[in-house]
Amino acid sequence: MDTPTLARVTPATGGRSRLREERHPNAVTAPPVHRGSMVPRPWRGFWKSIGAAMLSAASACLPGQSRPQAVRGPRPMAWETAGNRRRTVFSVLTVLSTLLAASLYHRAQPDGENTWLQVAQLGLFVLLSAWVITGFVTALMGFWVMLRGDRHTLTAASVRDHAMNPEARTALIMPICNEDVATVFAGLRATCESLIGTGHAGQFDVFVLSDSYDPAIAAAERQAWEALRAALAEQPGQPPIEVYYRLRSRRTHRKAGNVADFCRRWGKDYRYMVVLDADSVMSGSCLVSLTQLMEANPRAGIIQTATQAIGHATLHARAQQFGSRVTGQLFTLGMQFWQLGESHYWGHNAIIRVEPFMKHCALAPIEGKGGMSGGIMSHDFVEAALMRRAGYHVWLVSDLTGSYEQQPPDLLSELQRDRRWCQGNLQNSRLIAEPGIHRVHRFMFGIGAMSYLAAPLWLAFMALGTALVLSHPDPLSSLRSVSDERLVLWAWTLCLLFLPRLLGLLAVFLKGEQKRFGGVGNLLASAGLESALALIQAPIRMVAHSLFVLVAVTGIQLDWKSPPREAHGVAWRGAAAQLAPIAAVVGLVLVGVAALNPDALLWMLPVTLPLVLAVPFTVATGHVELGAWMRSRGALLIPEESWSPAVLRRAWRHASRLSLLKLA
Repeated sequence: MDTPTLARVTPATGGRSRLREERHPNAVTAPPVHRGSMVPRPWRGFWKSIGAAMLSAASACLPGQSRPQAVRGPRPMAWETAGNRRRTVFSVLTVLSTLLAASLYHRAQPDGENTWLQVAQLGLFVLLSAWVITGFVTALMGFWVMLRGDRHTLTAASVRDHAMNPEARTALIMPICNEDVATVFAGLRATCESLIGTGHAGQFDVFVLSDSYDPAIAAAERQAWEALRAALAEQPGQPPIEVYYRLRSRRTHRKAGNVADFCRRWGKDYRYMVVLDADSVMSGSCLVSLTQLMEANPRAGIIQTATQAIGHATLHARAQQFGSRVTGQLFTLGMQFWQLGESHYWGHNAIIRVEPFMKHCALAPIEGKGGMSGGIMSHDFVEAALMRRAGYHVWLVSDLTGSYEQQPPDLLSELQRDRRWCQGNLQNSRLIAEPGIHRVHRFMFGIGAMSYLAAPLWLAFMALGTALVLSHPDPLSSLRSVSDERLVLWAWTLCLLFLPRLLGLLAVFLKGEQKRFGGVGNLLASAGLESALALIQAPIRMVAHSLFVLVAVTGIQLDWKSPPREAHGVAWRGAAAQLAPIAAVVGLVLVGVAALNPDALLWMLPVTLPLVLAVPFTVATGHVELGAWMRSRGALLIPEESWSPAVLRRAWRHASRLSLLKLA
């Protein structure tokens, strides 16, 4: 049963429900239902889709079969032509670079009798090299955009002078489930206050859509909602922004089900909706620009902002924030460059055209048994693909400022999130052959799956390398022998891994932003620290992701748990429970290898040492005081910390006040 209303209101007989006119601002928790339809289209299935495509191709080749006349579609838009050219360049660069790397690796392999091991390792190297090169080329394209710009993409600057259409009503929806109430409503209040400051609050309504099953948390949400409405009613500017609250009792299909439930109940009342996560904070100017972009581009179905990570004080979170701000920006611009209007959706901090979303983006479950079937978990990629299949464009707009989110505060929280992301992305790979899906989104399904499949492939690659070293008659000499081919290969690998980070730093200097990162010295030291932390964490992530892939493909039940929004540090017991078994297994492997050949430990040390020390490392990087101490000395500083935007200052101030009230 839904949350009971405080007063009954008769909905309008036609068109949009009269939300504002018929009630007192604090009369009800949710507006009258104006029900619409959102019916999912069943999936054909991977093998059925492949079979249907093969039969169609075969029938067209049969003698006596006349080919149907091709229906000439609309002329491609300029950005579509540009996108095809860019993807061709992207593919050529990736293929040529992979072939070059494979040739270098083949020539660098020592002569030996273990031909099959060498062939297997070469095959894995080719696959993994192509994966790394894909990211490298994306970063290069991002650097190109940073230097030259992109005339084919959507920009916030293009609609800066556009007037707001009073008919363009927008709902801000925030699905939550057992979240930290203070964090959620502090960020939401800051967003609403910033929106009121734009003078366009009357065109926006806010919906807090709760799936919380803890009665204490649900009661706290209701209390916080009432306090938020009272606070906003006192804000200058009329009419005040409306904030509604609904507690679902039937919590079907998680976040995607909550969003679909909103669409069925109130979607017909709004032209657009902006989906927020529980940790999202968005400025009013960003929200207004999103609406203006939608109005200026009627074929746009989804417009995604480039969110900036901010908000946590732990060393782990601060390193992630810094990396996202410096290097991650290149990858965002690079994806924008080759995806253009066939981009992807991240599930939050994005605006969606409601009518086509309701008509085309309902998610049917995937048939079958096990972890790769059932309800869609990583719904955002799929919704973007379905929106594009329906003929609407999906854009990533990188110049929109004022879109923020939090990173997981520690490595354990990040891995908890990655576990469900892993299963969701592998699940989406079953949809890669669905009819009508654009090739870019098929590629994105593959990328999503490969982002986790790469972990067990790297593990297998290193295992084969260790086996080859152990099988060599003189392992130490094989490790010490450095041919010209090996030197070139090492230089090539280091270039692929570290050049994007160097380009990110160069971009900061070219834009003259080094002072906002604490100065040249602090910027360079922070970049070195972030790179070192990433190298240490890489083996831990590799082993954890390999386990997640195993869990997903075997069908082991996955609990859906949200990562914590607040940083409280990592307890030794919790870190040991999660990571000590991995460290113990790695330790036993090292003992076994040492018994066979101690010299082979040199090959394994860069990977195994972080795994053995995973527990103390995770505890240290999740320590709040250590992160705060490093911030006080300018380490890992980002511009949003050296000069914080007003909406973030508001959110932090409200969060501190609500936390003090909770303690009192």
